[in-house]
Amino acid sequence: MDSETHCSHAADQATFVQPCRRLSFHQAIRSEYQWLEEQVESDTSVPDTDREAIIRARRGQGLFKQRVIRLESRCRVTGVNNLTHLLASHSKPWRDSSNEERLNGENGLLLTPSIDHLFDRGFIGFENSGELIISPVAHRPSLQKMGIETDRLVNVGSFTDGQKHFLEFHRNSVLLRAMR
Repeated sequence: MDSETHCSHAADQATFVQPCRRLSFHQAIRSEYQWLEEQVESDTSVPDTDREAIIRARRGQGLFKQRVIRLESRCRVTGVNNLTHLLASHSKPWRDSSNEERLNGENGLLLTPSIDHLFDRGFIGFENSGELIISPVAHRPSLQKMGIETDRLVNVGSFTDGQKHFLEFHRNSVLLRAMR
């Protein structure tokens, strides 16, 4: 079998086809991030300081996701395991985290975008035991349409001690409680 295949990148309404070698998963992620950084760096419509900030943030998310992948292999709620469709979601939000916590893989879970939205906004959370918590203010019919079983207890599996620490913060500071 040929060691090259054809890859395409869409840019400015045109598709360019170029040979590319088969890469390991981590090489492919690094290659994609490098390509994105090059696009940002070459975009002169964005001020220099904004371009630098975008690149620093993107590098941080890439490193964070790689660290989460060492612990997680799929969305705990939906079971999706294609990394293209998963986000590295912070249990202790970025705004509340120290620089070290922001990049700590145990501060993250791999989640599909809709589950990430629910987790990030506090509509769902997790007990240390792995039991899914549904906020009393969550709209259950919407959760069901997103693939969350609301009529029975759901256990998503065990967490590391480090993950439990960050999930405790999520339960106490992010998860929505009953309206007062």
